[in-house]
Amino acid sequence: MVYINSWQEYQDAAEALYKKSPFKTRYCVKWKSSEGKLVLKITDNVSCIKFKTYSSIYLNRFEALNISLMEKMQNRRVVQPDPPPSELADPPARNSPGPTSSVTTAASGPTSGGVKKKKAKKKK
Repeated sequence: MVYINSWQEYQDAAEALYKKSPFKTRYCVKWKSSEGKLVLKITDNVSCIKFKTYSSIYLNRFEALNISLMEKMQNRRVVQPDPPPSELADPPARNSPGPTSSVTTAASGPTSGGVKKKKAKKKK
């Protein structure tokens, strides 16, 4: 087992190892919260590559590596849906209702949105 110190080297080696033998490669993630330690391990039963860190800086990189490996393992790319055109436009001001909102107020009833309490009857 070899610990690689550089993240870029580990990522390149992990992807190359998976590409070399995709049916035998296993990927393992270990997190010890008591120590704040993250250990990544990828192996194909011939070679084993590990990366260890105590820094939270690597979490975004770790997530990107996971996505990359999962795409390769599923043999497809994850497609991010485009937001609808209505979300691309500037949102309307908070106090003024937009053209798509229908705001109606009840003429009678409580204004605070609660339920009116009944007055208690006096006992004789």
